[in-house]
Amino acid sequence: MLRLVLRFDLKGLLLTPTTNVVVQVFRALFVAALAFIADAGLLWVLSLTGMHYLICAAFGFILGVIVNFVLSIKFVFKEKAPVGRRVEFLVYLLVGLGGFGITIGLMWFFTEIVGFHFMVSKLATIVATFIWNFGVRKLTLYRKDSSE
Repeated sequence: MLRLVLRFDLKGLLLTPTTNVVVQVFRALFVAALAFIADAGLLWVLSLTGMHYLICAAFGFILGVIVNFVLSIKFVFKEKAPVGRRVEFLVYLLVGLGGFGITIGLMWFFTEIVGFHFMVSKLATIVATFIWNFGVRKLTLYRKDSSE
């Protein structure tokens, strides 16, 4: 990874197939940022309609999972999961539901108990949710290791 960064090798950092966990985490952070923009953007837009923030968060989550799945297949996990795409998406969704539970629980806690604005609460949840989603998906779907 350091070699790719020092050479400013964007192709190696973002496009070249790899099973290197460090590069995958870098790519997953990039993908997660894009999925977060979709998720939080929809959360914000729907909240403008007066809908409860947790319902808005649920819709944002669904969009975020779809964006994350599509981009992760394209950029993060180049190796094929040992299952078909439908099963892969189902596992993605099930892992995502765990992330959704973390997100909703932490958003509720930070908004209702701590007193943060719901968008600040959303920001406060992303690290825990990222660790859960990447870690469990890597362990369940993409176990192959490499010393690249």
